[in-house]
Amino acid sequence: MDRSTSPASRRQFLRRAGLGTALAAVVGPAAAFPLSSTEPAMQHADQKKIGFAIVGLGKFATEQMMPAFKETRHARIVALVSGSPDKAARLAREYDVEARNIYTYQNFDTIRDNPEVDVVYVVLPPALHAEYTERAARAGKHVLSEKPMAPTVAECQRMIAACQQAGKKLMIAYRAQYEPFNLEAIARIRRGELGKLLQITADHGRIVDPVGDKADTWRVVRKMAGGGSLMDIGIYSLNAARYLTGEEPTEVTAQEMTDKSDPRFKEVEDRIHFTLRFPGGTLATCTSAYSIQQVKRFRAFGSQAWLDLDPATDYDRHRMTIGDKDGQHEPPLKEGNQFAAELDHMAECVLQNKTPKTPGEEGLRDIRLIQAIYEAARTGKAVKV
Repeated sequence: MDRSTSPASRRQFLRRAGLGTALAAVVGPAAAFPLSSTEPAMQHADQKKIGFAIVGLGKFATEQMMPAFKETRHARIVALVSGSPDKAARLAREYDVEARNIYTYQNFDTIRDNPEVDVVYVVLPPALHAEYTERAARAGKHVLSEKPMAPTVAECQRMIAACQQAGKKLMIAYRAQYEPFNLEAIARIRRGELGKLLQITADHGRIVDPVGDKADTWRVVRKMAGGGSLMDIGIYSLNAARYLTGEEPTEVTAQEMTDKSDPRFKEVEDRIHFTLRFPGGTLATCTSAYSIQQVKRFRAFGSQAWLDLDPATDYDRHRMTIGDKDGQHEPPLKEGNQFAAELDHMAECVLQNKTPKTPGEEGLRDIRLIQAIYEAARTGKAVKV
C-alpha cells in the first residue's frame, strides 16, 4: 500500500495487530549534551506562539503533556488528531481548539493546508512514529516525536531524512534532558564535583498490566512497541548514562530474564540487565523490568563523591542526594515542569531557527544501542558499538 495516497490509520493498524480494544487508551553530537533546558528567552513578549498539532490523545498526552501547554511561554495547542471524535471534541473545548482544526488519521495529510500548525507532536506507539513523522514532514511541518524514536534503525533514518528533505526540524521528546534535577546532576558532574566518574547504576521498573490498564495493551505487542521494558523504560537508563558521562559507549553486554509462561511476555521481554562501557573509564550497569514496582532512579559514583537521583525520571517529586566524606545532604533544588520546558525548547528552535538539543540523531543513537543490547542478550557475548 502506498501510504502517501492511502495511509493506514492508527485504528486500522491496531486492529491488524489485534489491538482494537486498546485504541482508546493508546492514543549537536550526543557527547555535547548542553546543560540548559531551553535557549535564552525571547526578546519580545508579543512574539508569535508556535502552534502544535497533537497526534494521539491517549493517557500520556491528555494527563501529562497537554496540561503542560498552560505553563509554556512560546507554545500552544492549535490542532488535534484522533480516531475518537467525542474525545477530540471534548479536549478541543478544554484547550480552545477550533472544531475545524480537529483531524482524523485518514485526513491527517490535509494538515498541510493549515498555516496555524507549525509543529506536529507525534504521541503514538513507537511503530507509528516513522509514518506520522514522514507524513508531517511532507505536509511541511516540524516534528516533535515521543521516545523511543522508532523500533528500528532504518525507521529512525527515514524520519531524519524526511525532515531534512523538507527543511524541517525533528526533535525527540527526551523530557529528562529538560528536567531541572537531571540538569543539575549533569552540571555537577561536568564541574568535577564527584571527582572522576567511575560508575553509574540506573534502574527503571513498572508493572505492566494490559488487562487492568488498557493504556498498557500495546506495550506487550512487539509489532506496536518494538520491544519490551528496554525499549519503553530502559531507554531512560541508557540515555541517562550517556548524558551523565557526556560520552558514547564502546561496548555493551546484556542478560535477559523473562518468564515466558507469563501471558504478558509472550512477545516482549520483561527484565533485562545491561552494562555500558565508556571510553573515559565509566561503567554503567542498568536494569529495566515490567514486573518491578515503580522505580526510576540512577546513582553516579565518583572518586570524591556520589550523587543519587530517586526518582530521577518521574513526572515530579524528584529528589537528589549527595554523599561525600562529610556525609549526605540534599541540595535545595526547585521542581520545574519538564514538559513545558521541552515544548518551549521546540518552539524556540522553530522561532530562532536553531537545532534542537535532542534531535533525531539523538534518538537514532539510542536505538542503535538498544539493538546492540538485544544482540548481546541473545548471543551472550559483548558487542562493540
